[in-house]
Amino acid sequence: MHEIILIIVALAIIFEISNGWNDSANAIATVISTRVLSPFQAVALAACMNILGAFFSTEVAKTIGEGVVSPMP
Repeated sequence: MHEIILIIVALAIIFEISNGWNDSANAIATVISTRVLSPFQAVALAACMNILGAFFSTEVAKTIGEGVVSPMP
């Protein structure tokens, strides 16, 4: 049973990392192209904000759970 939980957690982490790559690319393209931040600074800032957002906010999950997906009766 513990192995299944570890596999699920590992898959969730892998998914979150790949999702963060897409979000980060969209978020940092403008600041890099306008030279507001260096690529290293932009990637470091995106990484920090993705981690903080994952640990301190559940608003997206609440919206999906309440407003987008209807529970089955």
